[in-house]
Amino acid sequence: MSTMKTKSNLLLFKFGKQVRKFRLSKNLSQEGLANLADLHWTYISGIERGIRNISLKNIAKISKALELKLKDLLDF
Repeated sequence: MSTMKTKSNLLLFKFGKQVRKFRLSKNLSQEGLANLADLHWTYISGIERGIRNISLKNIAKISKALELKLKDLLDF
C-alpha cells in the first residue's frame, strides 16, 4: 500500500472517530444523525468506520446537524 493511500485511510478513520464522538455526545443514533443531516444511516456508518470518502458538502451537513462549527468537526 502506498504512503499516500495509507495517509488517506488514516484521515478517513480519524474523521469517522470525530463524527462518532460528537454524535454520541449528542445522544444521537446513526439514524438520528442521518435524519438531521438528510443522509442515509448506512452512509453515516461508513463515515464512522472510515470507509467513506465524504464530500465537503456532506461534512457541512453533518456539522450543521451536530450544531458544530465546521472547524470543530475537523479538529483532530
